[in-house]
Amino acid sequence: MPKVVVLAGDGIGPEVTAAAVEVLREVAPDVTLEEHLIGGVAVDAHGSPFPDVTRDAVLGADAVLLGTVGGPKWDGNPRPLRPETGLLALRKAMGCFANLRPVRVLPGLEKLSPLKEEVARGVDILIVRELLGGIYFDGDRRIEGDTAYNTMRYTRSEVERVSRVAFWAAEQRRGRVTSVDKANVLEVSELWRGTVQDLRDREYRSVKLNHEYVDSVAMLIVKDPARYDVIVTENLFGDILSDLAAVIPGSLGVMPSASLGDGPGLFEPIHGSAPDIAGQGVANPAAAILSVAMLLRHGLKRPDTANRVESAVAQAMRGNATRDLGGTATTTQFTRAVLEGLGQPAVG
Repeated sequence: MPKVVVLAGDGIGPEVTAAAVEVLREVAPDVTLEEHLIGGVAVDAHGSPFPDVTRDAVLGADAVLLGTVGGPKWDGNPRPLRPETGLLALRKAMGCFANLRPVRVLPGLEKLSPLKEEVARGVDILIVRELLGGIYFDGDRRIEGDTAYNTMRYTRSEVERVSRVAFWAAEQRRGRVTSVDKANVLEVSELWRGTVQDLRDREYRSVKLNHEYVDSVAMLIVKDPARYDVIVTENLFGDILSDLAAVIPGSLGVMPSASLGDGPGLFEPIHGSAPDIAGQGVANPAAAILSVAMLLRHGLKRPDTANRVESAVAQAMRGNATRDLGGTATTTQFTRAVLEGLGQPAVG
C-alpha cells in the first residue's frame, strides 16, 4: 500500500492538515498514513527542526504532506534551530528541485480577487520554481563585520532539470513557457536564459518559449495575468513571483504547491503558520486539501481522484467561504462541505 508521511508542523498547520487528511482518507482509503514532527514542535520535542526520525520516514515514503512551520516562539533561535531551517533541510534531503504552484481563478469566483474581475477572469498559471540552488543554498554565506555575503550560483544541469519540468507541464497545458531572469545585469541569468533556450530548441520544439525580465513580469502578472501559462524561474525570483501571484485568486488560503524531484514528492499549502488565528477553528483548509489533490495527481498518479477533490473544493468555496474570503465558514464547516461534494458527509 502507498505510504504518505504527514508533517503537520506549527501554528494552523495541525488544523488544516487534519482537514486534508480527512479528505485523503475518504478518497484513498488504501493509503497508509504516518505522522512525524517538523519545525518548531520538532525543536521542542527533539532539539532539531528536522530530526533524524522524520528524515528517515520521509525518505521511505511515497509522498509527504506538509502543513506549516514557524512562529514567534522560535524566531529568536540560532539559525540551526529555526523552523525554516528544518524546511530547507527537508527539501534538500528529498531532492525536491522543482516547486509547482498553480494560480487559478475559478469561474464565478473572480469577485474574490483583489484585481478587477475582468483582469482576474481566466487566470490559470503554473509557476515552476527551482528549489535547491541559487542564493538560498550558497555554501559561502556569512557576515564579516559590516559586510554580508550571499552568492547566486547555478550550473547548466540544475537549470536543465527544472526546465524539463516546465516544458513537460506546458505540453499538458497550453504549450507556452515564459522563462524569467535578469539577463541584462546578471551573468547567472545569462547562463539560465541560454540553457533554457538550448533545451527548448533540442527537445521541446512544440512549446512556445519567450524570455522576460523579472521586474517586467512582476508588473504584468498583476496587470495582465491571463497572458501567462507556465512560468519557470530560479529560486529567489520564483519565491517572490509565486507569492505575488498567489494573492490573485483572493487568498493565500487557497494556494497549494508540489515540490518534485527524483524521489517522493512534497505537497504543502503555501500560506504561513498564522499563529494569530491558530486554535480558533477559522483557518481556511482549502490550500491543504488542494495539496492533497496535487499529491494524488503527482505523487500517487491518480489524476481522476485529484480532479474529484479539486471539483469538491471549488464547489465548497462557492457556498462555504471562510473568513479570509469574506465568508463565515469555520475550518470544520468548509471541510464538511468538501466531503459532501465528494458524495460523503463528514463524520462528527
